[in-house]
Amino acid sequence: MTVRPDQSRTPVMADVAALAGVSHQTVSRVVNGLPHVGEATRQRVLAAIEELDYRPNTAARTLVTRRSSIIGIISTETGLYGPNSIHRTVEEAAREAGYFAGSVGLKTITADGLAAAVDHLRRQSVEGIVMIAAQHEALDLVRRSDPGVPLVVVEGDLSRATFAVGVDQHRGAVIATQHLVDLGRRRIAHVSGPHGWTEAEARAQGWSDTVATAGLQPGPLLEGDWTAERGYALGLELAVLRDVDAVFVANDQMAIGVLRALQESGLSVPDDVSVVGFDDSPEAGYLIPPLTTVHQDFPEVGRRAIAVLHAAIVGGTEDVDRLVEPTLVVRASTTPRAPRDRPSGGAR
Repeated sequence: MTVRPDQSRTPVMADVAALAGVSHQTVSRVVNGLPHVGEATRQRVLAAIEELDYRPNTAARTLVTRRSSIIGIISTETGLYGPNSIHRTVEEAAREAGYFAGSVGLKTITADGLAAAVDHLRRQSVEGIVMIAAQHEALDLVRRSDPGVPLVVVEGDLSRATFAVGVDQHRGAVIATQHLVDLGRRRIAHVSGPHGWTEAEARAQGWSDTVATAGLQPGPLLEGDWTAERGYALGLELAVLRDVDAVFVANDQMAIGVLRALQESGLSVPDDVSVVGFDDSPEAGYLIPPLTTVHQDFPEVGRRAIAVLHAAIVGGTEDVDRLVEPTLVVRASTTPRAPRDRPSGGAR
């Protein structure tokens, strides 16, 4: 016979045991993921936990398992779609894997700032840390530091950290540029991200490699800063170059600015100039015209980051590919090249 607890108070482990008709020790083994519990008994305990909306005492569980089930996340406060999306999906993946996640945001990554962030998280008894940083300086600091717990770098150069997970940025740039080549575009410009960002460099290299492989003369390379404002300014510069018939832009925000600049200059997108972005941000499909762009599977990045970190924490080996393959989403901002005269100078 099962006994239901008083509904007016917060349920405790003894209430779960009474409702499931098992011992306190059996409930403890189920809650802490320990072996030697029959499947039927485990399911009965889990059903009682759900019915009572029981929340295990984290401190007590730590004493039993000698694990805190807490991880830390360190990120730079960029406000950019990519890093913010990765942060969110890492947190979601951590929860799905049974971890609590605490975060520290840094305006810039410095040696002192990184050390302070790690110290703050260590005082929270984290078992591991995920760091979201894409600048060379940050990755160099990570490589030289010893956080004392496993640390996984996300979104950076996978060759510069012991544990790293990210989207194949070079591959993404290759498929974006090859798409333009296949459409018959012959003078393909690139609006890059800022100097010092690993993603910007990988995307620029992918563009350069693909243009060279196609036997084409590279179009101009203009350095951006990830913002639509800078994309607009560089788009105006590109608009006066009569031979440029395509632009690969290193992120969707800058592509928004490029699209406006080209259209204000009297050029047709995609006919006169085809445009490809990178990220597949939520607004990309609603621009005029809808933007062809490279899709990054951020939820998969989060899951793989947590899989790698969990394996490092428990001393196992993860069975995941650390590079996530990007895909191209083709929309109306690109079209095959047709012989036509470009407008002279553009209307501005």
